Amino acid sequence: MCRPRSYRRLAAALTALALVVTCGAAVAAKRGAAAAVQGPPAAQFVDGIAAVVNKDVITLGQLAQRTQQAQEQLARQKIAVPDSQTLRRQVLNRMIDEKLEEQEAKRLDVVVSDQQVDAAIKSVADRNKISVENLRVEVGKTGVSWDAYQRQIRQEILLDDLRRRVLDSTVHVTDADIDAYLRTKQAGADLFASAAPQQPQAATAPAEPARQPSGPVMLGLAQILVAVPDGASAAQVAASRSKAEAILAKLRGGADFAAVAAAASDGPDALQGGNLGVKPTDGWPDLFVSATTSLAVGQVTGILKSGNGFHILKVLSRSGASARPASSPAQSAGPNLTPSATAEDEGPKMVTQTHVRQILIKVTQVMSDAQAEQRLVDLRQRIEHGASFTTLAKQYSQDASAPQGGDIGWVNPGETVPAFQQAMDALKVGQVSEPVKTQFGWHLIQVLARRTKNMAEDYRREQARRILFERRAGPAFDEWLGQLRGRSYIDNHVDPAANRKSE
Repeated sequence: MCRPRSYRRLAAALTALALVVTCGAAVAAKRGAAAAVQGPPAAQFVDGIAAVVNKDVITLGQLAQRTQQAQEQLARQKIAVPDSQTLRRQVLNRMIDEKLEEQEAKRLDVVVSDQQVDAAIKSVADRNKISVENLRVEVGKTGVSWDAYQRQIRQEILLDDLRRRVLDSTVHVTDADIDAYLRTKQAGADLFASAAPQQPQAATAPAEPARQPSGPVMLGLAQILVAVPDGASAAQVAASRSKAEAILAKLRGGADFAAVAAAASDGPDALQGGNLGVKPTDGWPDLFVSATTSLAVGQVTGILKSGNGFHILKVLSRSGASARPASSPAQSAGPNLTPSATAEDEGPKMVTQTHVRQILIKVTQVMSDAQAEQRLVDLRQRIEHGASFTTLAKQYSQDASAPQGGDIGWVNPGETVPAFQQAMDALKVGQVSEPVKTQFGWHLIQVLARRTKNMAEDYRREQARRILFERRAGPAFDEWLGQLRGRSYIDNHVDPAANRKSE
């Protein structure tokens, strides 16, 4: 483990889970998924087999339960429900993907602690501005038991951690990428400024300047994906394109986008009518942004080709600065290039940084929670009696910083998980903390120094790095999942034509 991580990348999952208070039925629809994951293995052999995924089985009973839930969810969303055979196929495809993700998480030893679950539940409650006790009451009103809700939260965290690990190793944003993005952004801002009408000089008091648009452009999209299998032949690619063309023709003939997505899309969002949600334009892949820049709300793109297959997008909403489709040179510079975004980067951003080092002891099968804590208690006593923190960190710490004597470097606020941040902030320079527990294990923390620094340029570059990462994250994870499918044994009993086993 390197530096402790924040919960920033769990934000999307927690936001969705926060809707339990106002959309409790949606949480109820997920209950079967959690039960399928947590149910006893023996239950897999009570009924027939829907699919075999490597060494795991998805039963017909589990499929029937999830299909019924999907049907109810589509009805609540007022999306036309596909015929039963199509719906079962769509649901089973999603269950297969979930099973693959769960297996990969297990292989990578992704473990979710009770503390993480409690912290996530508190975050859901805070987002809804209620207590955890009241959240529990609201969950109960949906017909979901508290245990089932906790299991679902645990599953969300598990899969989020898996995605983080996958993306951290596959999505790379270089300094050159950041430099190029910032140059493009500045060029767009200059173009916007030069295209603005000039106010004539007047002898009288100048009129109040026109109010500039502010805030990011928020874009809501839905998609229909026709997936192309990893390593597909030319014939398979051609067949997928033909399917996408047939779908596009149906849409142009007046078919409802959400209903077609539910019946035909290969995307994980198919049973939500293809709804991908709402994000700042910076958060969407470049392919999606460029394809929808000139479209009004309700319009549909043509066929877009990516490494994952063929996409058809629909603009569901567009709001914020420069929200209208491009119709002038200033607007055609791109939705990411707004004056407000540039203005936010200007001016000093004074931040107190902490130079910190740590000794980390992880909890494992051979090192219990209590043993890890006690080891750090003993190490802290040795430090108090004159032992070198650096020497002990090199000898005992299970963090990547151990060779540097546990030195993590300068840390900005928000860069560590809350428990670590809170303990670090409470220390005086030179002071060593009591053992601190996070999801990564047990830590001894020592503050070496503090300083106040103008982080405006660092902040601007970090923003750019985050934006570029988010643009690439979705396609990268979809590509990884396609590769995982390609090298896995999948025997689909419901739709045998979908089977494509490696030799």
